Amino acid sequence: MENLLRPIYQERASHPGTLGVLVIEKTKPFHPLTDNFDVVLLIIVQDNEKPWFVKHYDFEGKKAAMHVVSEEQVNEWLISGSHRRLVAWLVNGKIIFDRNEYIAGVKERIRDFPYEERTRKIGVEFARLIRRYTEGKELFASRQYMDAYNFILHALHHLARLSVIEHGFHPEITVWNQVKHIEPEIFKLYTELLSGEDPLDKRLELLLLANDFSLSSKSKNATVHIRKVMNERSNAWTYQELMEEEQLKEYGIDLGALLEYMIEKGLVEVHRSETKGSGIFIREYSAIK
Repeated sequence: MENLLRPIYQERASHPGTLGVLVIEKTKPFHPLTDNFDVVLLIIVQDNEKPWFVKHYDFEGKKAAMHVVSEEQVNEWLISGSHRRLVAWLVNGKIIFDRNEYIAGVKERIRDFPYEERTRKIGVEFARLIRRYTEGKELFASRQYMDAYNFILHALHHLARLSVIEHGFHPEITVWNQVKHIEPEIFKLYTELLSGEDPLDKRLELLLLANDFSLSSKSKNATVHIRKVMNERSNAWTYQELMEEEQLKEYGIDLGALLEYMIEKGLVEVHRSETKGSGIFIREYSAIK
């Protein structure tokens, strides 16, 4: 199969901006890792007009997908985890071109999971967890149990991913298989929510109590990254400034929920400055050291 695809990737590999090419082949009748394509070509480039460009091919009754991804986009996905297959592609893919051992370096980075990168990824995952948990808690309070179940299930998934990252690993697609061995207490909560014999409202109530404890115990370590960024300057931040800060862009829409939680836990202090409107103040934020 690699020989059949050679004309496609050789053209890309000859370009000086191409950093590496990997091949990921389908190994099962149904293979989510390749979106059920027979083969995926991952081509990483320094710069691209589009950060992520995809083209599909047919050949000899088979299907192939070519993903041309910029180096910046790869780095963003590794931090945010928004492209869940990427780590598996990088770890399991066969290297067929590697300029200056770029791919080898990325593989080593995934394996070593440097502290700075890990704390940033922990912060992003914790922010997602906070939003899902908060929304689930509000829905539970209003007796919308089926909707609350959906959000609590998602919150548990983020808690599982957070646990895996805290133990120094990148979350895989089969994250619950990782958590079962790394932190069985969280796996037990998951199975209790899915298949417990208690009524749904009682299962959700148990999960909310367990989540409350877990979030409180993790809050300080999970917010190391955002507090470090906030402490890089002496004056307080407006929310807009936090949104526009390059180091915090992966937090996205979850930033607001995280900030409010950190205020509640005494990790962030609110400052108020007057506006022209009587009794109206601008809120600014600083991390408590």
